[in-house]
Amino acid sequence: MKRTSPLLSSLLLFFSISAATAAEPEAFDRLTFHAAPKALAAEAVMTDWARFLGPTDNAHSTEKPLLKEFPADGLAKVWEVAMGEGYTSPAIAGDKLVIFHALDGKETVECLQRETGKRYWSTDYPIEYRDRYGFAAGPRGSPVIADGVVVVLGVTSLLHGIDLETGKVLWSHDLRKEYLVPQDFFGHGSSPLIVGEKVILQVGGKLEDTSGEESKRERSRKLATAGVSVAAFDLKTGAVKWELKDDWGASYASPVLAKLHGKDKVIIFAGGESDPPTGGLMCIDPETGILHDRFPWRADDYISATAATPVVVPERNRVFVSTCYPKGRPLGGVMVEYDAEFKSHEVWTSKKVAVHWMTPVYHDGHLYAIDGEREDNSRMVCVDADTGTEVWTKTIEWEDAALGQMMGRSGPVKLGVLRGSLLRVDESFLCLGEVGTLLWLDLSPKGCEVKQQTQLFYALHSWSLPALSHGLLYVHQQSNALPGTGDASTRMVCYDLRGQK
Repeated sequence: MKRTSPLLSSLLLFFSISAATAAEPEAFDRLTFHAAPKALAAEAVMTDWARFLGPTDNAHSTEKPLLKEFPADGLAKVWEVAMGEGYTSPAIAGDKLVIFHALDGKETVECLQRETGKRYWSTDYPIEYRDRYGFAAGPRGSPVIADGVVVVLGVTSLLHGIDLETGKVLWSHDLRKEYLVPQDFFGHGSSPLIVGEKVILQVGGKLEDTSGEESKRERSRKLATAGVSVAAFDLKTGAVKWELKDDWGASYASPVLAKLHGKDKVIIFAGGESDPPTGGLMCIDPETGILHDRFPWRADDYISATAATPVVVPERNRVFVSTCYPKGRPLGGVMVEYDAEFKSHEVWTSKKVAVHWMTPVYHDGHLYAIDGEREDNSRMVCVDADTGTEVWTKTIEWEDAALGQMMGRSGPVKLGVLRGSLLRVDESFLCLGEVGTLLWLDLSPKGCEVKQQTQLFYALHSWSLPALSHGLLYVHQQSNALPGTGDASTRMVCYDLRGQK
């Protein structure tokens, strides 16, 4: 047999890797390209978007200048890609944008070119998932990028580390099998957190299998058993670094890194399916997995899915969390402060800032959030972060005559921001409403003023915070268009938001 020399083998390996990393993105059948975006301003400030809450992981961005006056005919589209099911935001590093969705019975991870939508690579794996409450049968947790690795946690608890350049799967874990993770209300839902070389995430494992057919009492007992609640995995190899056992299950809120008394700590708003419901704030050492503190904060209602990511107020060593479920013991929001031993102390509580899943934005001593569990009781609120006092509240609504005509109504249709999302950027607030409305808002302790407004599309469930990078806005339309408004299905749309001074 002819053998290849070690030197030649090394060269062949080098060139094969180089070819893979140098591959040009290609157009594909689900991509529609509209037009190239405007040139960036000479003084433009640009950032990546490595995790769903942006470059600083708190729904703040330094990008500027952005387009502050929307064109009368709507915001210009750059490209769009048809997508499957899921409630995710994209992650962006350099010119690569990663989307995560369920398509044809497979959870699919795709890497696209940021400005053209052309595809570098795609990888997928089969899943079997049916949502208990009839929502989309796709991932809830968004992709995360760090040090050339994409990490995704799917709705059926499959965890993958993928090479950003090539799409090669580097490692994987089936958390459901390894840790006996139950499906919970809506499957696995939070996004991983990468700290250094560690991937930290809510596992929500149990000591006993909960997948069988038992009585409600027996199932509740099993759900209350303390398995691995939180774990850390090596970013490059997937090896387990540490595990934290606790009976608080995995929520739909994502872990965040907090600087408390000059030390990095991981804050997790935990709480999966259990009866009686249990959960709350965890403060964990990211290096060792040591649990410093547990602060219980969970509504008494059995069907209460904790979903709003914690908000860190670093200058005060404080963290704010909120829940909206009104049955039983309605809690709302709580601000806690950590002492030098990382033990929590309640500062204030407020039932007037009860958030369903959006992440409140902290700015200049105030919290801006959307309060309310349902569409019909949602409202924008401003709360003094020091005292918890409600400063103002406003329900943003309007009459849409065009929608009324498209739907064959005799008059206009009332729309509103409903359970939207907020991003603090370019000295203002960008808001995506639940039915596809994009607004520039002036939010301050003095009040709320709508400065600009445009309708991107008419579709329900616009629940994920858009991503913003290099002046381009990426919005995930997570439901099909409303009847009569067009034939657009679920998709990722890139809009040109570049401005000029």
